[in-house]
Amino acid sequence: MANIILIVAVAIIFVFCIFVYNSLIQLSNKVKEAFSTMDVYLKQRFDLIPNLVDTVKAYAKHEADTLEELTKRRAGVATNDIDGQIEGEMCIGEALSRILVVVEKYPELKASENFLDLHKRIVKVEDDIAFARRYYNGSVRQYNDKCQMFPYNIIANIFGFKSKKMYEIQNVAEREVPNA
Repeated sequence: MANIILIVAVAIIFVFCIFVYNSLIQLSNKVKEAFSTMDVYLKQRFDLIPNLVDTVKAYAKHEADTLEELTKRRAGVATNDIDGQIEGEMCIGEALSRILVVVEKYPELKASENFLDLHKRIVKVEDDIAFARRYYNGSVRQYNDKCQMFPYNIIANIFGFKSKKMYEIQNVAEREVPNA
């Protein structure tokens, strides 16, 4: 009788471990999917940057430093590491917001058809990125919660599940509402 109870207890623990492991895998995949969704919008923004830089250059020749910085940051984002991509994209967002502040100094640029079209597209992409960022951060929060809560944290540690980094705004200036 004691052997049967022991076998049943081991079987229950084994099934529970499988359930926890599969839950962690599911949440990890959800985080990857959420980042992939956000990455599509980040790529759209990434592709708009050269057009924006060229348009602004034509009007704001003495703002070359700001434009060069944005171009350098864009070139430095290529990485397969999600945390590295998030860091790089946050830097691009910061540089992009500085470009849009520079634009305020040039009324003729703000009146340009090409710039207005680019600006609309960038605003749309930034809205999409904000939505995707919320989805990504929600997925990361769920995953991190499971990795840190007992008894999931035991299985997470055994199988090497590590907490993921949230996509957060680091720069206080980026939190401010831009002038339209």
